[in-house]
Amino acid sequence: MDIKAIAMGLAFALMWSSAFTSARVIVEYAPPLSALALRFLISGVIGVGIAFLLGQSARLSRRQWTGVVIFGVCQNALYLGLNFVAMQTIPASLAAIIASTMPLLVALSGWLVFGNKVRPLGIIGLIAGVVGVVLIMGARLQGGVDLFGVVLCVIGVVSLTIATMAVLGASSGGNVLMIVGLQMLVGSAFLWVPALTIETWDVTWNWQLGVAFIYTTIVPGLGATLVWFLLVGRIGAVRASTFHFLNPFLGVATAAIILGEKIGVLDVLGVAIIAGGILAVQLSKQ
Repeated sequence: MDIKAIAMGLAFALMWSSAFTSARVIVEYAPPLSALALRFLISGVIGVGIAFLLGQSARLSRRQWTGVVIFGVCQNALYLGLNFVAMQTIPASLAAIIASTMPLLVALSGWLVFGNKVRPLGIIGLIAGVVGVVLIMGARLQGGVDLFGVVLCVIGVVSLTIATMAVLGASSGGNVLMIVGLQMLVGSAFLWVPALTIETWDVTWNWQLGVAFIYTTIVPGLGATLVWFLLVGRIGAVRASTFHFLNPFLGVATAAIILGEKIGVLDVLGVAIIAGGILAVQLSKQ
């Protein structure tokens, strides 16, 4: 792994982790699904437009289109849609912690569903991840966290796992920025259906909403997704996923610094154990 790949991985982890904090601000002032659908529409149009200017083509292979649809529906519509709804009632730090277990779920599903061999270090990492999640959830549930919001985040991270396992099919063959833009438009199209059906357009306009929306649209929305696709194409999904071990720390730290969310001792311990488990699982694959 070269210096450029490391820099890309660190940038992705920071951008991806900060999305939960900016999303928490957005859902406080705007309907979650409508805001997310609009965000993906803007990000997708920008991405596709820049891709055309760079000479990229929308003529994708069947494998690429399959990846675009799966990624757009599972990550953008389901994972982020459910997280945006959940963060109306749960802290951004908890949503970030749940989402950061994705690499563990990828490894677990590969083991149980596809029969991939898991080395002892990987098994230890999976066990550590479970222990970390139990510690955090036990403390949060005792503190009165909204259980429905937690369930939505869990369903969301399962969808993210499916999207991650499909990313190689979408990122191979070039036209990366075009693919990023198209999968955002797919997510937007799916989100507009429930947004227009069940939500009321009730928005509190202020500078906090404006800054959070612009930041989320450009940085985690377009920037992080593009960097992730490029990183996977550069070093492969297994090595790229190693950077996810930073997400629990960065997600919790960002929420604490910007939103002032309180972090308990068990939260810190659980985050450290989950991060260690993620790292162990990824190292066992290399």
